[in-house]
Amino acid sequence: MSKSVDFYFDVGSPAAYLAWTQMPRIAAETGATVHHKPMLLGGVFQATGNRSPMEVPAKSRWLEQDLDRHAARYGVPFRLNPHFPIHTLTLMRGALGLQVRQPDRFRPYVDAVMRAIWVDGRNLNEPAEVAAVLQQAGFEPAALLALAQAPETKERLKAATQEAIDRGVFGAPTFFIGDQMFWGQDRLDFVKENLQ
Repeated sequence: MSKSVDFYFDVGSPAAYLAWTQMPRIAAETGATVHHKPMLLGGVFQATGNRSPMEVPAKSRWLEQDLDRHAARYGVPFRLNPHFPIHTLTLMRGALGLQVRQPDRFRPYVDAVMRAIWVDGRNLNEPAEVAAVLQQAGFEPAALLALAQAPETKERLKAATQEAIDRGVFGAPTFFIGDQMFWGQDRLDFVKENLQ
């Protein structure tokens, strides 16, 4: 029986970034297939009444330290983006559009955007910064923007976000192995155990 995990994420979540860095290793160690599920976290928050823990001062202070701890444990670079929150609607449309139309470009795109936000501290709320990041990563910004603005891409992201909500997702990252749901990059040990 093949093993697989559905990985719901938004590039605007620091915890999703940390999980993104670890899922290739987990997949390799368990022989599992990862199904990447781009969604719009803002839409999930709106539908579920949830909000970013970074909006709660005491939780935010703790979370900054905890994210640093996990990055150190994983051996990956990380710094909290000084422009947080990053509004990710166009970025996530781009991810989903590439996943459908040019699947071989999906991972390099997400890698570049995640790195720009969670390592380099770039302000991807600014279109010029987004264009610069994409160009540096070998993408044609105008073509990618056109893909992100295509009606079918917009509808796909709405449907993907609704699918996440219907499955019980309330934050990012969220993982499903069959019907079992795991929320948060700090639950990756449970994800790995279930895949083994």
